[in-house]
Amino acid sequence: MITPSSLLNSDAFLSPLATDAAVQRALDEDLGRAGDITSLATIPETTRAQAILVARQSGVIAGLPLALATLQKLSPDIEVRADVRDAARVARGQHVLTISGPARAILTAERTALNFVGRLSGIATLTADYVARTEGTRMRICCTRKTTPGLRALEKYAVRCGGGFNHRFGLDDAILIKDNHIAVAGGIRPVLERARAHAGHLVKIEIEVDTLAQLREVLDTGMADAVLLDNMDLAMLREAVRINEGRLKLEASGGVTLESIATIAATGVDYASAGALTHSAPNFDCALDIEA
Repeated sequence: MITPSSLLNSDAFLSPLATDAAVQRALDEDLGRAGDITSLATIPETTRAQAILVARQSGVIAGLPLALATLQKLSPDIEVRADVRDAARVARGQHVLTISGPARAILTAERTALNFVGRLSGIATLTADYVARTEGTRMRICCTRKTTPGLRALEKYAVRCGGGFNHRFGLDDAILIKDNHIAVAGGIRPVLERARAHAGHLVKIEIEVDTLAQLREVLDTGMADAVLLDNMDLAMLREAVRINEGRLKLEASGGVTLESIATIAATGVDYASAGALTHSAPNFDCALDIEA
């Protein structure tokens, strides 16, 4: 029997607890108090069906473990044959999953399963497009915390399926000092001194700057591990790389688009973070077709 874990991207972890919680929330939302009254009214309980989950566009697939978990939550008698697993590149018209079992369960699960696959595959596909445009450079494409509330673990997993990397999962991952922290704390040196005094030995400190003078000040303190270069143009990014001389990791942020990513990568920065990977990824077109 295929399990959700067998469909995961082999190079990316997704907690089964996150999967189960997301599926339960989605089904609770869709089933409401009375369940799928359409299927209950029109499909006899003993009717069985076979369906194909098919890609209607080319791209990178993600979310299959969520689709399978949705089906299995509604019926233990669901059987699935998988033609691919998460992180695979698929062609338009390609069969992804073959599903057989109780017809009511398949029909009830259809929209929730497709929502997961469409959303996560859209993120994985967009991420892969970004990554492809930086081929031959050392720069890594990273996501941000601009995720759908409650779905962060899933959406960040989809970024990894597309070949990207994750920035912080939450406020407790690492210290990221933004411009407002600097303003409230009284400047770059005071804020870094407080952060360094508080941080454990495994906690990294990144600080945001928007001028080259601020970058020089950060370098002079010797108390940061990485610098986020906020909304700097290409000339400033190149100069930041020169000034840094490889001392700290540099991350470009702001104005990072599919059109600009190749030129940003060419400046020599180590990372680029793009909120668009999760907040603006178009839905991946897929469908569940019942076989006659």
